Amino acid sequence: MAGGTWSKTEMPVLPGMYMNFQAAALAAVQPGARGVVALPVKAHWGPVGQFVEITSLSAADAAYTSDETAGATAYSSLKLALLGGAKTVLAYRLADADAAKATCTLQDTTATPVSVMKLEAKYPGARGNKFKVTVQPNPVDAAKKDIRLLEGTTLLKTFTFDGGSIQAAVDAINADSANKWVAATKLAEGSGALKDGSGYPLAGGNSGIDGIVAADYTNALSACETQQFNLFALDGLSDAAIQTSVVSWVSRVRSEGKTIIAVLGGSSADDTSASAVSAATARSAAYNHEGVVNVGTGAVLNGVAYSSAQMSAFVAGLIAGQKLSESTTYAPTPFEDVTRRWTRGEQEQAAAGGVFLLVHDGKRVKALRGVNSLTSLHQGQNNAWKKIRTIRVMDAIQADLIASAENGYIGKVNNTAEGRLSLIGAAKQYMQSLAQSGVIETEGWDVYLDPQYYGPSAVYTPEPDQVYLNWEARLTDAMEQIFGTFIVL
Repeated sequence: MAGGTWSKTEMPVLPGMYMNFQAAALAAVQPGARGVVALPVKAHWGPVGQFVEITSLSAADAAYTSDETAGATAYSSLKLALLGGAKTVLAYRLADADAAKATCTLQDTTATPVSVMKLEAKYPGARGNKFKVTVQPNPVDAAKKDIRLLEGTTLLKTFTFDGGSIQAAVDAINADSANKWVAATKLAEGSGALKDGSGYPLAGGNSGIDGIVAADYTNALSACETQQFNLFALDGLSDAAIQTSVVSWVSRVRSEGKTIIAVLGGSSADDTSASAVSAATARSAAYNHEGVVNVGTGAVLNGVAYSSAQMSAFVAGLIAGQKLSESTTYAPTPFEDVTRRWTRGEQEQAAAGGVFLLVHDGKRVKALRGVNSLTSLHQGQNNAWKKIRTIRVMDAIQADLIASAENGYIGKVNNTAEGRLSLIGAAKQYMQSLAQSGVIETEGWDVYLDPQYYGPSAVYTPEPDQVYLNWEARLTDAMEQIFGTFIVL
C-alpha cells in the first residue's frame, strides 16, 4: 500500500494516496478494523522469526507456553496486551544463533542396535528438553506398537503404528494433524522394528535468548513493515539504544503511510526511584513524537509488579481496544496498585511533559491523561497533536482514505472533472459517517479541490495523473476538564 505524506519539493514516485495533516491556524498562512498490536517476544517454544496471531491467553500458552524462566517474556507480554483490550496481538519470536531443537534417536531390535529414527521438537527451545518417549507394544493389537510422547509426567500423545515398519512409525507421527510437538525422520530400516523402552529423552534444545542483541530487534522492526497493525510495543525492554531505534523507525514508517503508534517505558528502577519523574519526562523529551507513547509508571496485578516498560504492552492494548470516539483519559484498569504513587504536582509534570501515567485514585488504578510523548511542536502541529485520540483519528482517516482510493479510484477512474467530483463525493460520504459517529464535529467539515491547483487563483498545474484535495474538519475530543462556579445564595 503506497501512501504517506508529500511535499511539493519531493514528490512521491509510487501511485497512491498521500495525506498531510496541518493545524488550521498554520494551514491558513501557508500557500479501517483496528485493534491490532505487534509485539516481539522471547520464549522457550514457538516458531522463530514468524508472526503468530494471538487472540486469547490460551492461544498464547499454546503458541509459546507460560514458562517465563531464563528471560522468556512472551506469556506476560501477550497477557498484558490482551488484558488492555487488544483484539489481536501479532507476536514475533526472537532468538539468537544458538537456538536449537531438542532431538532423540531411537534404535532397532538387533543385537548391535542401529539408529533407525530421529525425533525432533517442532520448534527450537528448552521446552523440547522436557519431552521423552516410550516405545511399547500396543495393548490391543500385538502386531502394532505405540510411541507415547510425554512432557514431564503429562502424556501429550500416543502414536500407534505397524510394529514391523520404521516408515510406518514415521508416518504415524508426521501425518497426525493433532501432533504439535515433534517431527520424525527415518534414518535406516534396520530390523524394521523399534526397540521397546521407556523414558527416552529429547535433549539439546536451546531457546536462543541469552544472545539476543539490538540487531535482532531491528530485524523484527523490518519484519513488522510487512504486516498490518495499529500499535507496537516492546516485550518489557527499556534499553535506551533499542528504544531510540524504535522511535526513528516509527518516524520513518509513519512518513511512508504506515500509521502506527509505538508504546515504550522504563525500568523498574527508574519507575520507583526518587528521580522517577525526571527520568520519565526525560524519556518523553527524547522521544518527542506524536507516534510514540511513553509510559511512566509500573503497576501491580495479583501481587506481581510490572515495570513501565512491561506495562507498555498493556497500554498498547488499551489504546488499540478503544473506539475512535473514546479516550484513554481516566480509563479504568484491573491493576490493584502502581509501583510508585505520584503526587499531584508530579502528575501535573507528567501531563505537561508527555508522560502517560497510571495513578491510584484511592479506589482503583486508572490512566491519568491520554497523551503521547510530543512535547515540542513541529511545523504544522498544534496542541491537539499531543493527544493519543487525535493521532488515532488522523491515522484512521488516512488509512481508510488510502484504502478507499486504492480500491475504487487509483488506476480505475479517469482524471476528469467528473472523475474528481466522484472522488470528492465519496470522500464527503466518508466524512459524514465520521460526523455521525462523533469522531468529527457535525458542522464545518468539507472536502474540495485544492485552490492552489484548481480554479482562477491556481498557482500550480497538476500533472495529468494527479489530484489535489483539501479536507477540513474539527476533530472532537472527550471532556477532560470541567470548570464550574458554585454560587451560594
